[in-house]
Amino acid sequence: MAIRAVVWDIDDTLFDYTTADRAGMRNHLAAENLLDAFRTAEEALARWREITEIQWARFAAGEVSFEGQRRDRVRAFAGPELTDAEADDWFRRYLRHYEAAWALFPDVLPVLDLLAVGHRHAVLSNSSLTVQDRKLRVLGVRDRFEAVLCAVELGVSKPEARAFHAACDALGLAPHEVAYVGDHPEIDGRGASEAGLLSVWIDRTGAGTAVDGGGTGVRASAGPHRIGSLAELPAVLRTDTRFGAPSTFG
Repeated sequence: MAIRAVVWDIDDTLFDYTTADRAGMRNHLAAENLLDAFRTAEEALARWREITEIQWARFAAGEVSFEGQRRDRVRAFAGPELTDAEADDWFRRYLRHYEAAWALFPDVLPVLDLLAVGHRHAVLSNSSLTVQDRKLRVLGVRDRFEAVLCAVELGVSKPEARAFHAACDALGLAPHEVAYVGDHPEIDGRGASEAGLLSVWIDRTGAGTAVDGGGTGVRASAGPHRIGSLAELPAVLRTDTRFGAPSTFG
């Protein structure tokens, strides 16, 4: 059956989160006079990214709240003695710099325009609706999506199948009628594939490690399709190969 809808991840899929985060944090640290604590700005940015990934994994696993992971990121970076209010204020100051650098990837609007007639669209994010709905509005694309679902409100996060199935339910479609596009090979790529969706992993840097479904009971031919640009997505949607033909993943 043809793919009737595309569900999208946001950060580092539609929205250039990594660039905005790096630019925002660099400017924030300069404003806070914190760069002198590191040998280089790159070392400071790498430390922030490491902390973010660790705390985000805790949130995704249900170990901490969305607000809690933010506070823990700040404390791990700026000092464990900060109160909740102080950590919240620190993060709000960072957000001003971060949001000033927000931008879509240049291939986003062309592919959304191209797919607008033949496909419905929704969003599934491991963030909060408050954050992501506002982000989509600021970026000028909120009206492109019928539904925006986020882990905080759903009570379940990717890569659990229930998260992907909630997005399908919001569209009133079966999983095999829906494609999911995301940047993480496990959380997005494997998660969507094992939930029965057409899984498309966008690997913009070309630095990712292929996931072939080995050891999971999922055939390699049923695994994620790997693309380097969203310009490749329409062709993948036209040639869905989940049911026995060779995969484009590699």
